[in-house]
Amino acid sequence: MAEKERILVVDDEPSIRKYLQTLLEVDGYTVETVSSGKEALERVGAGDRPDFVILDVLMPELNGLESLRQMMQIDHSLNIIMLSCSNEVGTVVEAIRLGAVDYLTKPFEKTELDAAMLKCRQKKQLRAENTALKEYCDQLTEDLCFLAASPQMVRIRQNILQIAPVDVPVFISGESGVGKEVVARMIHMRSMRRTQPFVKVNCAALPGELLESELFGYEQGAFTGAVRSKPGKFELANKGTIFLDEIAEMSPHLQAKLLHVLQDHQYSRLGARSVVSVDVRVLAATNMDVHQAMKNGQLREDLYYRLNVLSINVPPLRERVAEIPLLFRHFLTKYSEKFQKPTPEPSNHLLEAAGRYPWPGNLRELENFVKRYVILEDDEGSFRELLEMAAARQRTSPREEPSPPREQGLKALVRGLKEEAEMEAIADALEKTHWCRKDAARMLGISYKALLYKMRQFNLDSGRTTRSAPAAQLERKS
Repeated sequence: MAEKERILVVDDEPSIRKYLQTLLEVDGYTVETVSSGKEALERVGAGDRPDFVILDVLMPELNGLESLRQMMQIDHSLNIIMLSCSNEVGTVVEAIRLGAVDYLTKPFEKTELDAAMLKCRQKKQLRAENTALKEYCDQLTEDLCFLAASPQMVRIRQNILQIAPVDVPVFISGESGVGKEVVARMIHMRSMRRTQPFVKVNCAALPGELLESELFGYEQGAFTGAVRSKPGKFELANKGTIFLDEIAEMSPHLQAKLLHVLQDHQYSRLGARSVVSVDVRVLAATNMDVHQAMKNGQLREDLYYRLNVLSINVPPLRERVAEIPLLFRHFLTKYSEKFQKPTPEPSNHLLEAAGRYPWPGNLRELENFVKRYVILEDDEGSFRELLEMAAARQRTSPREEPSPPREQGLKALVRGLKEEAEMEAIADALEKTHWCRKDAARMLGISYKALLYKMRQFNLDSGRTTRSAPAAQLERKS
């Protein structure tokens, strides 16, 4: 179902507006007209993006060249054709310099207008091809950076190479931040659809009603605020691949509709009577335990089995420690180039500490850590940060590495737990108040002097983060 192209005609002469509207509507365009550059700017500034703008040069108040300049500042991708009774070279050159696609002199032939609009389409297509090429290059970069140093990731890479050419749904599971999107992009790149769009949708980012309109689009007037029709992500991904991330966060109603789309390859936009047919490969992902999600009713079993024709489980980073040094150096190179800094050489003890840390946030946490390392250029500071992160994790997950009590007896145990709870409360208050000790004391309901005493007791120094005391303990242990 192809949408009519929309044209905005901007001219202060009613006869010209009427003539152009009639001429273009006969050819199947949707034509809207305004009488001034100010009105056109208000529309564009409010988010209205017609396919073409036909703009008169000679208008009172705000002339066409100034209107053109301001429109291009709002959106440089607008396709604007200038009209004028004058063909002065200076005016033509200025219009093209400001971003106009073409310049027609009144009176003009219909063939001249058709040729100008064809030029606009060609420019729009070229822009889309450039964008697609850039996305493809970005995806290629992701593919080249699919580091497979561990046996698990080598197997996954082999599975991707086998799965990608087979045009069926794939279900990708794994903890948050392990690289599920990288896997999805590599599947798309290695598939027969690689030259077509790859569209990602985060199902957890929008409430159900908005997610439905985002996926399937809507017609003008379908709900309050729907001032014009909008295609959904499935239409945008037609002939390509759609990646539904965090699919278990989707509402049961929407999961049922998605199931019908997968079965019939058809659906209706919100507020539409006609049916849209799509040819899309669906890749889905979740960070939840799939069987628990189905048991809790968060994920429909029939939808899961429809999507789970082929499956890939991406292991967490702590289970593929051999890749940490490679990923560390990859992110080093990436962000050194991005921030235009010389690539630092990390110390051995920093890389060893990075290999020991479990990285609960997986690749995303490691990437952010390396990004900070590149920006701050402080090897020792980054090493201390890793120690503090490890100590903080040990404090919040004591069952992983339980420390034996120093004293025996119930009283000593209770006293130790009380002191630990006090230290946690003070550390949290200091963090929340950005180390303003007066505000922290007020939040805790104690005097300023009492807070200073407790800070000295627990070695909570404002020059370092709240994790300094456990970090020091960890340094002594190592």
